[in-house]
Amino acid sequence: MTASGVTERTARPGDPLAGVSPDTRARLQAYLDLLRLWQERMNLVSRSTLPDAWTRHVVDSAQLLPLAPPQWRTWVDLGSGAGFPGLVAAILARDRPNACVILIESSGKKCAFLREAARVTDAPVDVRHARIEAFAATVGTAPLDVVSARALAPLGDLLRLAQPLLRPGVVGLFPKGANANQELTEAARNWDIRGELIPSVTDEAARILRLRRATPRSPQRRGGGLDDGPG
Repeated sequence: MTASGVTERTARPGDPLAGVSPDTRARLQAYLDLLRLWQERMNLVSRSTLPDAWTRHVVDSAQLLPLAPPQWRTWVDLGSGAGFPGLVAAILARDRPNACVILIESSGKKCAFLREAARVTDAPVDVRHARIEAFAATVGTAPLDVVSARALAPLGDLLRLAQPLLRPGVVGLFPKGANANQELTEAARNWDIRGELIPSVTDEAARILRLRRATPRSPQRRGGGLDDGPG
């Protein structure tokens, strides 16, 4: 068990796109084609990732789908940027009844790209041009099932941003790199975290944090040891 009650899986999951229909693959490819076109005039992703964009971005995002609750309907993606992982999740869930992925992005230019990508792929998304804090303040009691964020912030900062959305029953899906355990240890000083770390299918050193609960620690418990109690 890692820091603060987060267990770690050892087996890597299988191909997240196995069994995906040709139509869905075509929509994912259309998304990448649009990404490359818009990348010529604005910075959406690192240029070094474009030659292997299918694995680095599409497969990397798709691996979150099997970790979401089976009957999810509302997925919130924080700091969506070019749409990873949220837009990929929406394309893969296009035929799911009443599914919607809400993409939160503070850049107006990136929101324009996300809306065009949603149009081209006919993905069930709701693009919100807003800062995360402002969006979280307006959600109220609206039903949510999943909150995701990819390469947005260190875990401690990410939990601070996402905490208003991480209500009981909401699953957090946060891809992390090789420093996942270090981020967990640092975040555990201020947060009581429950969940699991799952190996990434695209990077042997990377992990996905599947979060079941994250609550701020009281001041008297901060800065102490790790809480390895049962989840």
